[in-house]
Amino acid sequence: MSKLAFNPAKFLSDVRSEAAKTTWPSRKETLVTTGVVLAMVALTIVFFLVVDQVIGLGMRVLFGLGG
Repeated sequence: MSKLAFNPAKFLSDVRSEAAKTTWPSRKETLVTTGVVLAMVALTIVFFLVVDQVIGLGMRVLFGLGG
């Protein structure tokens, strides 16, 4: 059974090598993506607000609660 030795210097070298391959989004791409995410969050909020209100109304009608 061969035991694999951990070499911290090689590990750090490999990390630097892989990090150099990383492509980062441009500022414009980041802003557009952030805008899309915020828009989807807003739509999700509105959707669940409407669903909650409809379910609440249905429960009040079904059980005759509230006014």
